Amino acid sequence: MRVFRTAATALAAGLLSQAALAACYVVYGPGPEQELVYRSVEPPVDLSRPLHETMPQVAPGGSLVFSRDHHGCDMPVNKLPLAPAQEAAALGGGKTPGTNPG
Repeated sequence: MRVFRTAATALAAGLLSQAALAACYVVYGPGPEQELVYRSVEPPVDLSRPLHETMPQVAPGGSLVFSRDHHGCDMPVNKLPLAPAQEAAALGGGKTPGTNPG
């Protein structure tokens, strides 16, 4: 019985240590280009909340991919937030303030 408890404890410790490993979080921008806009070992959103609530605030139309693989995460990328740039474009961004559009 003692051997079983020891084995169960070792198994649980192994599984929990796997969960503690940092993951790689990658966010791709919207559209067919799927531009890489974020890559890091830190999540771009609060993972305690549902992704369908938090992702649109950070990268509207984007997609979040995460894995336990660290490949590529040694070179972080952060082009967030996308939301202000998209809002500016929707509001006619790109125009110089104070100019007459014609």
